[in-house]
Amino acid sequence: MARYTEAVCRLCRRSDEKLMLKGARCFTPKCAMEKRAKPPGQQSGRRRRRISDRGFQLREKQKARFTYGLLERQFRRFFSQAEKQAGVTGDNFLVLMERNLGNVVYRLGLADSRAQARQLVCHGHILLNGRKTDIPSCLVKEGDTISWRESSTKTGYYAEAAKSIAAKTVPSWLNLDRQNLSGRVVSLPTPDEIDVQFDVKNIVEYYSR
Repeated sequence: MARYTEAVCRLCRRSDEKLMLKGARCFTPKCAMEKRAKPPGQQSGRRRRRISDRGFQLREKQKARFTYGLLERQFRRFFSQAEKQAGVTGDNFLVLMERNLGNVVYRLGLADSRAQARQLVCHGHILLNGRKTDIPSCLVKEGDTISWRESSTKTGYYAEAAKSIAAKTVPSWLNLDRQNLSGRVVSLPTPDEIDVQFDVKNIVEYYSR
């Protein structure tokens, strides 16, 4: 599957906001938004034009896509799925995005970023309900358990994760066993429990035109 492979810090600068794409590095002076917050590309020195309503909707859609690390086709597929469900489309969409296995691994604090969490899943280090799953986009459901493959607990990464897990904060819809570095989906998330840096209403408006 295709994946964005360029410098992710450019995505933050393009969005004019920290999207926390590099985990702990985003909290240090090394963060690109701290050193050069201007958009990537040649700077002409002229004032930036006012963004239209359509342009603002596009920017919010891109921020959401960059945050969750999805390409356009997969992002659009999740939105179409949210439209077919009963209820508010924007709320359905947020919940679907949060239910991605890669995102759940990140929310549990087993990885410092969503990109790192996707890599853990793709490399087969993570078990879903006791079975190896290498598809980060698969959706978890209430009662599912997330744990490490036994051979992966002997790696250096696991040892580092065990040291840092005490400082991690886990959302209320997840339960984390800090001793065994495993988690369980207590319930499906509600929109109020999801902390995001984009406006989902603008995404709905973008795709509704």
